[in-house]
Amino acid sequence: MTTTVTDEVVDYDEAIDRYDPVMGLEVHVELNTATKMFCGCATGFGAEPNSQVCPVCLGLPGALPVVNEKAVESAIRIGLALNCEIAQWCRFARKNYFYPDMPKNFQTSQYDEPIAFNGYLDVEVPAEHGSGTEVFRVEIERAHMEEDTGKSLHIGGSTGRIHGADYSLVDYNRAGIPLIEIVTKPITGAGSRAPEVARAYVGALRDLLRALGVSDVKMEQGSLRCDANVSLRTRVGEPTSEEQAAVPLGTRTETKNVNSLRSVERAVRYEISRHAAVLDSGGSIFQETRHWHEDTGVTTSGRPKSDADDYRYFPEPDLVPVAPTRETVEELRATLPEPPAQRRKRLQSDWGYSDLEMRDVVNAGAVELIEETVAAGASPAAARKWWLGDLARRANADGVAVADLGVTAEHIAELDGLVRDGRLNDSMARQVLDGVVAGEGTPTQVADARGLELVQDDGALEAAVDKVIEGNPEVAQKIRDGKVQAAGALIGQVMKEMKGQADAGKARELILAKLT
Repeated sequence: MTTTVTDEVVDYDEAIDRYDPVMGLEVHVELNTATKMFCGCATGFGAEPNSQVCPVCLGLPGALPVVNEKAVESAIRIGLALNCEIAQWCRFARKNYFYPDMPKNFQTSQYDEPIAFNGYLDVEVPAEHGSGTEVFRVEIERAHMEEDTGKSLHIGGSTGRIHGADYSLVDYNRAGIPLIEIVTKPITGAGSRAPEVARAYVGALRDLLRALGVSDVKMEQGSLRCDANVSLRTRVGEPTSEEQAAVPLGTRTETKNVNSLRSVERAVRYEISRHAAVLDSGGSIFQETRHWHEDTGVTTSGRPKSDADDYRYFPEPDLVPVAPTRETVEELRATLPEPPAQRRKRLQSDWGYSDLEMRDVVNAGAVELIEETVAAGASPAAARKWWLGDLARRANADGVAVADLGVTAEHIAELDGLVRDGRLNDSMARQVLDGVVAGEGTPTQVADARGLELVQDDGALEAAVDKVIEGNPEVAQKIRDGKVQAAGALIGQVMKEMKGQADAGKARELILAKLT
């Protein structure tokens, strides 16, 4: 069994007292094009290993690449959404380095001529003082086009990494899939909130890419992954002060391929504490890549971090330059959707949600589900209640996304209608939902098949209320004495008497009418 060797760390708050963190975030986005960046191979996830390859993406001699037009359009749309300038002329370049899962021994990327550059993304983070949120601007250095590598699979051992493995296999299906790498400028001024800013930025970027429809942004499948660069410099003032800005940057480390928002935040926080411990001891930070370990919450050393000169970049001789016309850029600008943050504010206002309620909806990834459910006829309150309540609990228990339970927006709107029309109470509605999840049909079909319907006979309900009052004289007297909250105990017994098929609201009205 392989044991992870951990480094010394200092308390995070102590680290922030003495040092100012600076971050640089590199986010790789796999585009959802039907074919690869430079060939016609399919890009579907989960195919049989090495079944989606050809001479071009395998780097065989004599094979020539052709640029994917759709990928270029997606890159321009991403750049525009990030408030970037779009290059009028740019080239691809060869980034030379050897790795087993890169069959050409170079990656076709862009070096000093990216398709998009000099942009920004405003993200919301918790306010430093008090409640609510505030906007933090993350400046974008560049967004450039490149191709993904294949995937190495290390067999044997306990970590899934090459160290301790018996042997390795390589799947080249991913080699050549279109990638956009989005690189920030150094993120300064975040101070103690640096980990939160990192998480908020990657989350906001994921929402933006999803809204653009250019990627499925499934971090767990690697279609969006973050490399988090962290360095520390001596703290001489407040994070946003001119004195602090003048302090030279420290040596950085790069934690590679972090694949969840929570892990981005944890990895940045850990590296800040680790760097501080090294500097406190009089040591120097070694510029290197680091591996993030989700199970233990630590990073471990990877390989020395190369600079641009080490990659021996030169222009790709087999590809012509990319030169989008201004007309093309403006046509693509016209396709941009409403920005996600602006859309959320509009929906929150339309739905009448509080800030806390909307935050819960966003964190649950249920904005689209609730929007579709309201459009199908449900009230905003009911839509939130069902998606974030019973359905979220079921999804967590089953380890699946709430959208994968087999319940649609139309199902929830129909269920809400049955409750509003007085056919079902909440308890019955939950039973109906069980049936829908189990595949028994629509809510109406499940209710019919299970014989679920509130008793509409007021006489039967009144008889049940009289029986319960007679059987509970002490509780009844408390209600007569003005303690109306005691009615809850009687309502529960009425529901039991009616086998759950009574309207609890009507039962309460009858009890209070008879006893007050």
